[in-house]
Amino acid sequence: MVQSAARPSSGFRTARRHCTMPSSPSAPATPSCATLTAPAAVPHTLTEDALAIFTGVLLISVGVAFFTTAGLLTGGTAGLAFLLHYATGIGFGKIFFVLNLPFYWLALRKLGRAFTIKTFAAVLLLSLLTEVQSQWLQFAQLQPLYAAIAGGLITGTGFLVLFRHRCSLGGVGIAALYLQDRYGWRAGKVQMAVDCCIVLLALWTVDPVRVACSIAGAVALNLVLAMNHRPGRYMAV
Repeated sequence: MVQSAARPSSGFRTARRHCTMPSSPSAPATPSCATLTAPAAVPHTLTEDALAIFTGVLLISVGVAFFTTAGLLTGGTAGLAFLLHYATGIGFGKIFFVLNLPFYWLALRKLGRAFTIKTFAAVLLLSLLTEVQSQWLQFAQLQPLYAAIAGGLITGTGFLVLFRHRCSLGGVGIAALYLQDRYGWRAGKVQMAVDCCIVLLALWTVDPVRVACSIAGAVALNLVLAMNHRPGRYMAV
């Protein structure tokens, strides 16, 4: 259920050349250049991170409610765990836990302790919200295609909030952020490719119409990330 430029700034200032042509017609046609220094990134405070994690997870939980009510599929590690559960009969929780282990190790080794701690907090909060959310949010009628697009956009916005505060919900999201930081691959495109592959595998177990709607939801989710989560556009860390 995530750039080909440089990494987001981590406190260093970026120098740029700004050139202007002379305003006087009699002046030589030689541009005048000056070096402009971009402001350094300002780190998020602990309070800002906490509020962002709550906001992002709340949005994602609403998107999950759209998907589950309409009987749609999710992508990422959760989607893969569901497929393996259907194919093998092994409990979803066990598969999901095992699949996430290498990603948390990757997060700790490559993305830092702070990122890993925030990710664990986000996963825990989402688990709690999805357990009690049905008491507060119910849909009398929900058309699958609308649920896919609306749910995808809402979920993508939630992931965008988490990503901009160096946080994710584990699994493929961690790998997508690592590949973006390491190789410049856009997180949205990486997540979109994985999600679409997982949803296509579901053709063996799920109604093709709902699979098609699930693909539309995956595209909507990850377009939000591909268009908005680019290094150089967001300077805070």
